[in-house]
Formats: sequence, structure tokens, C-alpha cells
Amino acid sequence: MRLDRYDVKILQILQHNGRITKSHLADAINLSVSPCWERVKKLEAAGIIEGYGARINRELLVKCTAVLVEIALKQHHAEAFRRFESYIAECTAVTECYATGGGVDYILKVQTEDIDQYQRLIDRWLDADLGIERYFTYIVTKTIKRDEPVLNLSPHLLR
Repeated sequence: MRLDRYDVKILQILQHNGRITKSHLADAINLSVSPCWERVKKLEAAGIIEGYGARINRELLVKCTAVLVEIALKQHHAEAFRRFESYIAECTAVTECYATGGGVDYILKVQTEDIDQYQRLIDRWLDADLGIERYFTYIVTKTIKRDEPVLNLSPHLLR
């Protein structure tokens, strides 16, 4: 799907405010409601808009310690990566996981009740023989910024 400036603007607005009304969205991009809503439906159908949701302030609901973890695997072949990734995908304490290039293979964000619970989680990972060669733990002491990035691309930069 080729995006134009209207599509990009729709994505920028919806990413910032997913609860905007159809008419306000249409006004914001200078289209009438029907063509604007058709564009939204096409973006949804194409999978560009994956869904809508609320950002929940987890700290207000449960006691939580955030930990960033760098992980390097012993082996670097497809099966080792698949094994690690499928195990981590099922781990509810892991809220984000990124495969990276450079000195480490993965960077994870882990949310646990406390450091003891985090260490027990790491111990389970090591016992599961996921091929972890080394890991580095960084305790999050304060969140400075938590917003998702707002799409800020020119239409000509898009696929």
C-alpha cells in the first residue's frame, strides 16, 4: 500500500489520540468524513494500523521493578535464535524484546515485583538451557520518558 500525505497525517493523529472522533480526524486532515474514514479502514485492512488500546500506568496498579537486560547467546545459528525467542515470547515478565546487532544479541525489558523475583526468573532461564552465554542487568531507577514515538515521516520516505 502506497501512503500519501493524508495517510501519514491520519497515522500521526491516531498514534497520538486513538480516541479521536471520525469528524475531528477528518477536520484535522482537511477531508470530509467518508473519504477520511475509508482511508482509516484501508490502513487497518493493510495491517498498518494493528489495533487501538489504552496506555496503562502499571506503577499505579502493582508493585513493579523494571529491569533492562542485555543477553548474548553462546551460539549464533537460526535454531539457537528460534529457541531463545520462542521461550522469551511466552514469558509474561518480558514486556519488550529486541534482537540487536553489535555486542549483544538481545535487549529485553523485564517487569517483576522486585529484584529477587527478577533473579529467580534469570535462574529459570539459565536452568532452561536457552544458550545464554552472558547477561547484563540494568535496574531502572526512574522513567524519564515513556511515550511511543509518533510517526514523523514524509510520504516519500515510506515504502
